[in-house]
Amino acid sequence: MDKMPVGKITHYFPKVGVGIIELSDTLKVGDRISIEPKEGAFEQSVSSMQVEHAQIQEAKAGQAIGLKVAQPVHAGNLVYKLVE
Repeated sequence: MDKMPVGKITHYFPKVGVGIIELSDTLKVGDRISIEPKEGAFEQSVSSMQVEHAQIQEAKAGQAIGLKVAQPVHAGNLVYKLVE
């Protein structure tokens, strides 16, 4: 499986487990992503995402989205879309 850079984490809200991702490419609900801190990268599916508290199905480069993440993340963590 290949990895394409799709953005980076700019903020994390630990109480709700949501990371803010500044996108450099398109991301859709259903895509598989890999979030890569210095140690302990993890993969997850994009089950839902929000812009300004509104649910969206697709986001484009330049947008900042909120995404529920499976593990804590930190600003600067890189996000990759997994493609077959």
